[in-house]
Amino acid sequence: MIQVFAKEFNSFLNSLIAYIVIGFFLTGIGLMMWVFPETSVLDYGFADLDTLFSMGPYVFIFLIPAITMKSFAEEKKMGTLELLLTKPLSDWHVVLGKFLAAWALVFLALIPTIIYYFTVYRLGNPVGNIDTAGVIGSYLGLTLLAMVFCAIGLLASSLTSNQVVSFILAAFLCFIIYTGFDSLSSLGANAALFVKQAGILYHYEALSKGLVDSRDVIYFLSVTGFVLLTTKVVISSRQW
Repeated sequence: MIQVFAKEFNSFLNSLIAYIVIGFFLTGIGLMMWVFPETSVLDYGFADLDTLFSMGPYVFIFLIPAITMKSFAEEKKMGTLELLLTKPLSDWHVVLGKFLAAWALVFLALIPTIIYYFTVYRLGNPVGNIDTAGVIGSYLGLTLLAMVFCAIGLLASSLTSNQVVSFILAAFLCFIIYTGFDSLSSLGANAALFVKQAGILYHYEALSKGLVDSRDVIYFLSVTGFVLLTTKVVISSRQW
């Protein structure tokens, strides 16, 4: 698994993908936080990072599929996936190695945003007037959300040999699992809470309040595990 992780992560860093992804994410979030008047912290009047944590998931919906779209699709198209799977590596090692490499790249893109926290911390009146617990919970939620999206991106990539199809499918699935259940819960009162709790948005918002509940963490881990297991089944079937 370590070999697959190192190979995938180095391939990201040796191509334009990593730099485009990180640059796009930081530029987009930076503009929304400091420039655009509708979402600017400076115009909002409150010392918080709500813009980062409310808009970040929607940026991830397009950003992460762009990272993962070639993970298996390109290997299938080039005919190198069979060669990779014949090496002394289990299917799990291949899936987990690619998953951790994509997740690490997203985590790398998140690290510079810590500067935003210290900036808002200093801008607060009085200095330090910011909900630090909420920020920590939101960062945890955003990291776990990225984990789920990376798993979905890998699954989409394992289902096709076309990178464009992989990107579109992953973006669609990420959007549905993030907002779809919340939208469905508003259609009727019967079992509305249950439907809402089945979606990511409910658990992400709970973490953003700064109260880290083990049930929310377990939810993200469970969804990720299920999606990765499905990816492993697809890869193991060798039906490409």
